[in-house]
Amino acid sequence: MALKNDLLLKALRGETVERPPVWMMRQAGRYLPEFMELKKKYDFFTRCQTPELASEITVQPIRRYGMDAAILFSDILVIPQAMEIEVQMKTDFGPYLPNPIRSKKDLDRVVVPDVEESLDYVLEAIKMTREKLADEVPLLGFAGSPWTILCYCVQGQGSKSFDKAKEFCFTQPDTAHALLQKITDTTITYLKAKVKAGVDAVQVFDSWGGMLSPEDYELYSWPYIQQIVDALKEETHVIVFGKGCWFALKTMSQSGASALGVDWTCSPKNARYLSGGKITLQGNFDPSRLFSPPAEIKKMVTKMIREFGKDRYIVNLGHGILPTVPLENAQAFIEAVKTYSEG
Repeated sequence: MALKNDLLLKALRGETVERPPVWMMRQAGRYLPEFMELKKKYDFFTRCQTPELASEITVQPIRRYGMDAAILFSDILVIPQAMEIEVQMKTDFGPYLPNPIRSKKDLDRVVVPDVEESLDYVLEAIKMTREKLADEVPLLGFAGSPWTILCYCVQGQGSKSFDKAKEFCFTQPDTAHALLQKITDTTITYLKAKVKAGVDAVQVFDSWGGMLSPEDYELYSWPYIQQIVDALKEETHVIVFGKGCWFALKTMSQSGASALGVDWTCSPKNARYLSGGKITLQGNFDPSRLFSPPAEIKKMVTKMIREFGKDRYIVNLGHGILPTVPLENAQAFIEAVKTYSEG
């Protein structure tokens, strides 16, 4: 079936559009009251692992705001779970991995799983979500970058510096690269299974790419993302988002990805310049700016679209929406794009 709204796919193909498409990273989740109702009843991984819940959470923001794309509710850490690395989600703490990977011996217990089996709940959630969306808008799947997943697997939790993860890479590079390859192999089969199950495009989140120097990024992050792009680009559109990775935009633009995400620390002008001006860009509104008054949000979004240009552009935040953003402000962001005209 043809999608009723295929603006996002047009932007990913580089086609001319009346206005750019809009969606928000983390749009399915913690700022929505209807999500919070489910959160009271079910813990985090129950929400991820129950297809009925994951699909319901995915469509909640589409019902409320009518974004131009849905993104499947899940988590990047389902990958290490499938690889038999225990991951817990602790309240007011975040992810916690009680047995981090710190040595060759630790690595030996990490498996490359059969994703159709270990992550079947995600694939089922995709099918249920497609039914609920009824071809209204495209559905995005996603995964974390291998480097970002390694950060959690080695550090054992979130961090401001991921010092243990970096130390692991710099003191045991062979073991680090072996872990990165296992994560990459799992991620490729996972994303391919998602495409087969019905997603229209995928995004790779390199949330902690900016923790690395440009030289180390070329060693420990980018080659593994490139493997993912190479494996998926003939089957679907791949969006690559590296937070804090403006320095890699030129390399990324030559990768075969359909679009590149940009965070708010890089201006539209610089992002276009660094990426060569021919690839679709996505971003880059500062999520904290959604605390500004709605009228100001509308002006800022209009200015952002004018600076990026309406074509080869997807309006988004520069990272995930924050949990305390007022609902009317999120609405103002979406409406500013939907009512955009070039006048």
